[in-house]
Amino acid sequence: MIGDVALRLAGLMARLAGWAPDMFWASTPTDVAAVLAAWADDAGTAPVDRGALAAMMEVFPDGR
Repeated sequence: MIGDVALRLAGLMARLAGWAPDMFWASTPTDVAAVLAAWADDAGTAPVDRGALAAMMEVFPDGR
């Protein structure tokens, strides 16, 4: 289970931050959180509400 989450997060970091797999696996959770927080702050968006989350889950199902 945790491995699945880590793989999805590695893919997210590749898409959002351009990280190669070795960059992700060498990083700490604090590194990942800092990059994601900075990216979210730059976007200037509000937190995702339930409706938006449900819509994203429909468009991007996790295969379960």
